[in-house]
Amino acid sequence: MIRLNAITFKQLRALSTVVRTGSISHSADLLGLTPPAVHTQLKVLEENFGCALLNRTRAGSFEATTAGRALLEAYETSLSALNRAIGSIDAMNKGLAGRVVLGVVSTGKYFAPSIVAQLKRDYPDIEVVLQVGNRDRTISDLDSGKIDIAIMGRPPRQPEVTAYNIGDHPHVLIAHPAHPLAQGGTAESSEIVNENFIMREPGSGTRILSMRFLDQLGEGQAFTFTEMESNESIKQAVIAGLGIALISAHTVIEELKSSRLAIIRAELLPIVRHWFVLHRADLTLDPAMQKVLDYIRSNGENLLAEEEITVLLSAPI
Repeated sequence: MIRLNAITFKQLRALSTVVRTGSISHSADLLGLTPPAVHTQLKVLEENFGCALLNRTRAGSFEATTAGRALLEAYETSLSALNRAIGSIDAMNKGLAGRVVLGVVSTGKYFAPSIVAQLKRDYPDIEVVLQVGNRDRTISDLDSGKIDIAIMGRPPRQPEVTAYNIGDHPHVLIAHPAHPLAQGGTAESSEIVNENFIMREPGSGTRILSMRFLDQLGEGQAFTFTEMESNESIKQAVIAGLGIALISAHTVIEELKSSRLAIIRAELLPIVRHWFVLHRADLTLDPAMQKVLDYIRSNGENLLAEEEITVLLSAPI
């Protein structure tokens, strides 16, 4: 019989570290323990559960078994809940009304700091912590409870969420101002598909949208692309003339205003998606979370600089 009171955070931390590093000796160094001490914690944990939690790979490293992965998932969830409680208590000790972790997908980092700054100005008694990551990471952190409220494009199917549309999220095709397709008129689909595309990494919402756009535009025709890990890298690559890119208009406002980048006009463009503010459906919002959520919902158009983007997109080339 599994004894819940026999499970300790030290044991779970040892398991998590060994799976992350693949090595007991390396884990011991990170945890400030001896390898035998780490081995003992793992042994006691496996004896309690009556099954193996680790497997040794052919390369000699360690990986979690199915049971080990289930246990680590529970550990990450409980750790997130504990960290959230610690943050709330710390906020109370500082005389604040609460603490809210706001998760934003990478594309939103261009307006997210302004949102946090305005929240801190209007609600100085609430500590707002900003966490930026790609779509996959944001969804994972939302699921595990590491973030309370998130701003992203298309809401995830899992975990189940309560989502509110806060404004348009247009995506535009950008190029160097001297690029032939940016000189006026409407570019042909065949011309666009034959260009080299600069794309985000797998797991990015922009990458998913770009692939769908090219498949639709080229009807399955093969295309070439170069992969970058950030919107900043993509912009610099396009400015350098390495290719063109489909990107959120929110990320290129300054470059379009300064004529370092130009928009390619084409059929199906701009692609207008939406920004959503959301939280897990099973999350009971405390007063601080509710204030932050209501503020973002009520001020979405201004926070997203929609008027400025509309002017840029409608400007003649």
